[in-house]
Amino acid sequence: MGNNSCIRQQADIEQISRCRDTVLELNESFDYLVNGLSLAGNSVRLKILYLLFKEKKLCVCDLSDILGMNISAISQHLRKMKDRNLLETDRVAQTIFYSLTAEYSTLLNPFFELLDKNKILKTI
Repeated sequence: MGNNSCIRQQADIEQISRCRDTVLELNESFDYLVNGLSLAGNSVRLKILYLLFKEKKLCVCDLSDILGMNISAISQHLRKMKDRNLLETDRVAQTIFYSLTAEYSTLLNPFFELLDKNKILKTI
């Protein structure tokens, strides 16, 4: 097991092997998850993702009004998320609407459900 220092009496070689195989097998999934969650680690971006999850699509002006931020700042956040494939766009006339990709909507759903439940806990 290399030069690791450990106090255990005996290593479970089967467990270690099984876990290594699982981690290797899920490597792309870990990368995919990190891609989305690293961007969601910013409070403003998490709010934007939540709003897009709840409302399905919003334009930069909507988000600017909701969050009380200037359009330029919102646009920068949207661009970062779109560049990392968390968001997709739909142009209607001259307005661009943003929405979560189906993959990230599914991925973030459990987090946003927990967030919604926390609102209930705060009112009790």
